[in-house]
Amino acid sequence: MSRRAAARAAILALSILACSRDGGRGGSAGASAQPAAAVPVVINSESPFQYPPDLFDQGVEGEVRLRLFVDTTGALVPESTRVTSSSGTPAFDSAAVRGSVLLRFAPGRRDGKPAAMAFYQPVIFRHLTAPAGDTAR
Repeated sequence: MSRRAAARAAILALSILACSRDGGRGGSAGASAQPAAAVPVVINSESPFQYPPDLFDQGVEGEVRLRLFVDTTGALVPESTRVTSSSGTPAFDSAAVRGSVLLRFAPGRRDGKPAAMAFYQPVIFRHLTAPAGDTAR
């Protein structure tokens, strides 16, 4: 795998997985130990999102917010996926929607039981910068 491909995979994986752990809404220090509802959590080991190569090469970054619907088994209902907040760059929006169909989830929970639910998922396209002195090619 090339360094650029590895950077793409790392940044997208970190972005999507970190955001999904708290439902993309930010943590809450005052939350109870057993919330009444919990959004589905991404369980993919790698990000399914592909940074559009031309945008990566140009250093363009963006964030897309998707509305997803997951059933009680954690399966995404792909036809329900919508862009609710565009990155302003159509290629990022398209890449987010295309990648979303490959996401796998632990189902959301309501009152401790698996529940079907809609939720918002950010997809962040960020460019990693190599550390100073990195000469690997």
